[in-house]
Amino acid sequence: MDLNTRLAGLSAMITGGAKGIGAAIVRRLAAEGVRVSIFDRNPDIATALAADCGGGAQVAAVDLTDFARLRELIAEQGPFDIVINNAGVDQHAFFTQTTEEDWRRLLLINLEAVFAVTHATLPAMQQKGFGRIVNIGSEAGRLGSRGGSVYSAAKGGLIAFTKSLAMENARYGITCNTIVPGPIDTPLLRRAVQDGGDKLLQAMENATLARRLGTPEEVAATVAFIASREAGYITGETLGVSGGMGVAAG
Repeated sequence: MDLNTRLAGLSAMITGGAKGIGAAIVRRLAAEGVRVSIFDRNPDIATALAADCGGGAQVAAVDLTDFARLRELIAEQGPFDIVINNAGVDQHAFFTQTTEEDWRRLLLINLEAVFAVTHATLPAMQQKGFGRIVNIGSEAGRLGSRGGSVYSAAKGGLIAFTKSLAMENARYGITCNTIVPGPIDTPLLRRAVQDGGDKLLQAMENATLARRLGTPEEVAATVAFIASREAGYITGETLGVSGGMGVAAG
């Protein structure tokens, strides 16, 4: 299939699309002819990104925990051929240092918001007989994470949720896959490891076979393929974009 047509004419919503990996996904899809909608709680940054993309890129300023407003905006800007559930939050703390509030917050944003988005967008895909759901997880969901038990639980749940969706929706021509990044060089990661400095960054690099951090663009390239018409025979999968972290851990 021609790279110029594999995504052309499709529509996509990307949650948490204003910065980092989400912004790279927005740019990549827009460059391949997708009409993108950026769902993010940072409207100014999202609007600037949409302007850079051109071609009718839309912005939906929304807190993903406001499910009622989320459904309204999906109805206004959809239907969508592609849904990228990218938004998420992390927390670095040992389990005994976490609270019930921490547990609820991480599950709410990392898992329940994915449920809300998917529940609102899936019926239109089923009716059309085509769709791509791409959930952005983490290697922490497959391997666990020291100091990230709640985050790992949420991302592990996301993987299982995606596999179940794939089983239910293959007959509608809808694929459902999880992309699990490893350590990706974003401002968010740099801030998160500030206290550990170069030593912690080196440890992250050493946890991969590639011995380096990944880039948001490498994740975006994988998402673009999985979301495209070319990838119709790939569903229910968990694809690592992590420099071989899963192999290194095994």
